Amino acid sequence: MSDREDSQHEMQIQFPAEIQRGVYANQMVVTHTREEFVLDFILATPPVGLVNARVLVSPSHAKRIVSILNENISRYESAYGEIKTVAPLKTPSSVTTH
Repeated sequence: MSDREDSQHEMQIQFPAEIQRGVYANQMVVTHTREEFVLDFILATPPVGLVNARVLVSPSHAKRIVSILNENISRYESAYGEIKTVAPLKTPSSVTTH
């Protein structure tokens, strides 16, 4: 592929200020329909958990996310050692919206 063709596939990514700082999540709930996966990122501070980000992706993109996460976890563990896992928090029994 020529340099010109490569540059046609590049995209400049911009981060709005409110997105740049990010959000912290220590729990995640994933649901899906036939058409999409819903990733709810939760800040769990018992007795309440707050969904602070919701991301909807196509099934094929969900698979790409899993692949790139696995790749990055492998690189992380090569550099810093095995990540120790703990028992996952219980999935919320109810969701309240306001």
